[in-house]
Amino acid sequence: MTIRTRCGRTIDVTRFVPPGLPASMDRVVLETSCTPQDKGELWASLTPEEARRLAGMLLYQAAAVEPAPSGPPGQVEVRPVAGDAYEIGVRGHVLTVDQPQPDGGKDTAPTPVELFVASVASCVAHYAGRFLDRHGISREGLRVDARFRMADDRPARVAGLTLTVHAPALPEDRLPAFRAVVSHCTVSNTLAQVPETSLEIARAAAETATAPAPERSRA
Repeated sequence: MTIRTRCGRTIDVTRFVPPGLPASMDRVVLETSCTPQDKGELWASLTPEEARRLAGMLLYQAAAVEPAPSGPPGQVEVRPVAGDAYEIGVRGHVLTVDQPQPDGGKDTAPTPVELFVASVASCVAHYAGRFLDRHGISREGLRVDARFRMADDRPARVAGLTLTVHAPALPEDRLPAFRAVVSHCTVSNTLAQVPETSLEIARAAAETATAPAPERSRA
């Protein structure tokens, strides 16, 4: 996994798995070559976008060298953190959601609606990447942009969603098959055939209040 920065440096993120040693010895490796301007000091200048990409690559490799996340599949748990921020547990992974400041939140994370749109876009990206891999086409430049608008009436909902898949290396003759595959990703299929949803409310059993016995008249 490689980043080529605007400052002209190449950064490789890999992992080292020593043969015959415990898994606890596995390591994430960050490599970059020396250049004439280093002068004995190794450095790298990253744009915010490059820093986020590097962080994502480090997290990806870290997940590969640590034990598999715990927790059953098909289950998500949400707990309050503070204010409008909530923690989402998925098989040992942790995500957060919040609300923008104008809506009373602290804007520490995406909103649940933005996370929903992100799930559609990332699912499309996954199917796109797998298609390119199967056909020996480079993923270089692959990107999915998503734009959405909220409904003006009730109930509150996403009224429109537009996805744009950027696949620069895709040959023209592969376009119909590519479109067919990415337009039927799992999340998109779920939106097309809405799943049955049930809602249950779980609460602590109410304590039974004992009414005081009526006083006897002394008259």
